[in-house]
Amino acid sequence: MENLRIEPIWSDSMGAKSMSTFVETPDTKLIIDPGAAIMQPSFPFPSEMKMRWLMLARAEVCRASKNADIVVITHYHYDHFVDFDPDLYRGKLILTKNPNEYINLSQRRRAESFLDKICLEFGNINLSSILEEGGGEKNYADPINELPLSTAIDLGTYNERRRKILEKGSERFKRLADLWNNLPKIPEIKFNDIEVRFPEEREFNLNKTRIRFTKPMFHGIEYSQVGWVFSVIIEYKHEKFLYSSDLSGPVIEDYAKFIIDENPNFLIIDGPPTYLFPYMFNMINLNRSISNLCDMIENLDSEVIILDHHLLRDRRYKEILSDVYETADKKDKNLLTFAEYLGRKPVLLR
Repeated sequence: MENLRIEPIWSDSMGAKSMSTFVETPDTKLIIDPGAAIMQPSFPFPSEMKMRWLMLARAEVCRASKNADIVVITHYHYDHFVDFDPDLYRGKLILTKNPNEYINLSQRRRAESFLDKICLEFGNINLSSILEEGGGEKNYADPINELPLSTAIDLGTYNERRRKILEKGSERFKRLADLWNNLPKIPEIKFNDIEVRFPEEREFNLNKTRIRFTKPMFHGIEYSQVGWVFSVIIEYKHEKFLYSSDLSGPVIEDYAKFIIDENPNFLIIDGPPTYLFPYMFNMINLNRSISNLCDMIENLDSEVIILDHHLLRDRRYKEILSDVYETADKKDKNLLTFAEYLGRKPVLLR
């Protein structure tokens, strides 16, 4: 691409949990998900090495953020944002996940902590002093109704089990929706040295640069208790970049179709969390992710597809996703990790 410069900053293939990405257009510079976290205990390296990689990741994120005009935070997991470094956020437009809806309690608390620190640092006030009264009556439609491909799939003998899981998920969603209506509302924030906005389903145009944000999407499977994220699409003229955030594959067929329909020149996507198999990520959903990835590779015209993050926490990733890598080879697609894109070898393969 001539006008969109994509710089992967750090991801799991480099030894620390992250998906941080820098994007430069002729009009603006963005850093997406400027966070990093230490690898899980099962990651097959000594603690000292994992801590060293974490320190390197944080240093790279801080370096890249200095040049950014805009900071994008797709959700409040610590491998996707920093809570708190005022120098990382000072002088920038922060486009962050809406803390008022499509959010679980854990991430709501993290959002409150993060935004309270912004208020104290840049406005010398507490977040509590600007909260708006809850008690709304917004009608939140069940998001499963927007996933026709997902709900139509036939999983054979698993269908009945899945039906019960989805019913329980729907009930949890209704309880969360009631909570969102009653929680105090956190407003968008603006002080002299910072502005915070909630970008879901919005579009920002900066001269010839177009930045689009999706509606909230499940962090993984339907009704994932981990919460919601949003994807980011950045366009300049006829060039397009898409950053999926944490879709776990994607495991949901409708999300794969969304990516295929967008057909970006450059795609960054997280893979399925195979390191959680079989206890927190079952074979049914792993196979869905593999099928969706193969479908995407076969139908996308992307010049570069980066597949990293959750997938690169498992030494067996190429073996488990052999169908995906074989499809990429057959289609002559450039399927890489962050490390490989930067000319390095993934730490799991060293």
